[in-house]
Amino acid sequence: MEALCKYFSGAVASLVALFSPLLPLIWSVISFILFDFLTGVWASAADSRREGKRWYFESHLAWRTVEKLGFTTSALAMTFVIDVVILSHSDLHLTRLFTGFVCGVELWSFLENACRISHSPLLRHIRNIVRQNINKKINNE
Repeated sequence: MEALCKYFSGAVASLVALFSPLLPLIWSVISFILFDFLTGVWASAADSRREGKRWYFESHLAWRTVEKLGFTTSALAMTFVIDVVILSHSDLHLTRLFTGFVCGVELWSFLENACRISHSPLLRHIRNIVRQNINKKINNE
């Protein structure tokens, strides 16, 4: 039994060592997703207040965020394995690209929530500029 415990703890330690460079990227993704979640809750409350409705927290929406965190973290680990183990000699940096994509999507969602909360003309203008630039890039390719 003692030998089994040593092998198990060795396997866990090697997995932790393998994925330890991922921690800053994982914390970045987690903070972007949680910040988007909090502003989404705030925007939902602001919308309800404007419409004169009673606001309440919906737990099934919170579970969607938990699922998103789990899937995103798993995808980060998978892209890291591709980067480090499979494509070890290439300079693709798939993990950083994927992290940037997820954080960019969450930033976009934050801008939408900020517009819903504040009705700020500046935020709407920034959102429209970003949307136009994305559409131009999509249409040109």
